[in-house]
Parts: sequence; C-alpha cells; structure tokens
Amino acid sequence: MKIGNYEIYSIETGKFSLDGGAMFGIIPKVIWEKTNSADNKNRIELAARALLLKSEEKIILIDNGNGEKFSEKQIDIYNLTHEKSSLENSLKNVGVKFEDVTDVILTHLHFDHCGGSTKKVGNEIIPSFPNAKYYVQKKHFLRSQNASEKDRGSFMEDDFMPLVNFRFLEFMEGNEKIFPNIEFEICNGHTDSQQHPIVSDGTTTLFYCGDLFPTTSHIPLPYIMGYDIRPLQTLEEKRKILNSAADRNWILFFEHDTNTIATTVQRTQKGFAINEKIIL
Repeated sequence: MKIGNYEIYSIETGKFSLDGGAMFGIIPKVIWEKTNSADNKNRIELAARALLLKSEEKIILIDNGNGEKFSEKQIDIYNLTHEKSSLENSLKNVGVKFEDVTDVILTHLHFDHCGGSTKKVGNEIIPSFPNAKYYVQKKHFLRSQNASEKDRGSFMEDDFMPLVNFRFLEFMEGNEKIFPNIEFEICNGHTDSQQHPIVSDGTTTLFYCGDLFPTTSHIPLPYIMGYDIRPLQTLEEKRKILNSAADRNWILFFEHDTNTIATTVQRTQKGFAINEKIIL
C-alpha cells in the first residue's frame, strides 16, 4: 500500500499473551472468549505489530514490540515468542536493516510498544536503531517517571532510559508536524498522551490504533481494557475516532490483533463494526 510518499508495511515482531480479563475490563469472559480463546492461565494471545513507512528521504518505524531483553521468568509470564516472526527478520523481509531506520515514533512507553527500542550488548543496553531519532510525547515521558501503582508495571526503564542517556529521544508536545503527511491524535484514556499517528494523503487515511483499539474485538464502545487509567475518557476517545473512521473511510491499523492487520469500520444498529479487512 502507498499513502502519499510512503510505502506502508506491516511489521510482525512476535507474539505474547496477557490476561483476558484485563484486556476486556467489564466484559464477561463468557462473551470475550467467543472471539479470543484463553489458555489455562486465562491469557489471550496477542500480536506485537509495528508499522513501517518508507519514502525516498525517510524510513520511519511506528512502535517496535516487546524486544528481546526479557528474563526467562518474564518470557514465561508473558508467553513471549519470536518463533514465527521477529522485528529484525520482518524488517529484513522488506529490505530494511536496523541502521537504515531514520526515525522511530513511539505511541507510548509501555513495554509491549517500545521494548524493541533498545537491545542488550554484553552488559550494556543501547539503542537498537543507531541512526534514528526516537519521538514520544513529553507529557507521556513524564508519566513514565511518575507512574502510579496501577500502571508502574507497564514501564520498563531499560526500554527507554538508554534513549535519554544516549540523547536519541526527542520530546513532542501535541500534534507537531514533524513529517509530511503525518499528524497525531493525542489520547489520554489508556495513559497520559498516547500519540496515534494518522497517515494521510487526502485520499487514503490510516489511523494507528495503538492501545485505543488493541484488537478488532475492541471496536465496540464498552470493550475497554482494565489497564486504562481513565476508562471513561477512553470511551469518548473511541467514539470520536470511530465516527471519523466511519464517515471518512479511514483504515484502522491494529497493533495487537493476531488475525487482522487493518480494517475499515461502519455504523450498525448496535454501534460500530468491521466493514472491510484491508491488506497492506
């Protein structure tokens, strides 16, 4: 797919699992397990999917999965696997090496979105993309430094503090126009200042869902994660984006859905639903 001056590629970085109840909040298991089967630990399998934008001037990566710095205990807890896909191999499949990436946009600093930002070399943690600038909202970074008991476990400092120490991390404030054909929707329900890239050339528009809609199962308005720090704000943010997506035929790109990469949406008598699956 091409949008404006960018060739668009879905990048599979691996799979992991999280508790199904946490992923669906108030929705009973008897309902969510119809589309998201749980294992014997009540975990559902999730993708860790990134998006790559290639132009003549830029190679931009949006998020980068869990990374590969986890301990054996963490690998077991999160059921992490890179058997079928990894960040490095998926980039190679589209002709990109780590050193080719010019920019990394981080929606937010939770481990499953920015873990691939750094890698362990010997006893040192260093940036994975040696020639790239990394971008995150300043308010969100401040959240990572002062997280609450509710969300502290989602931040792993080895994923992003080396970026600060190596002076790779750039702070954004709101919808800054730093790249052609890319704007940002800032949402605060899941966490402070999660930034959602919107890639558009006026004809085709792609909205990067991040954790606003982790999977297609989260399209219905009440389906909100227990991880969200402001669930009622998430509800209104979902409503706003779904209305725009339905009215303007936006493509929604899903970071965590294991089966569906992207869709358009439509209004129904019950709210919103998938309209058409999109192949990138």
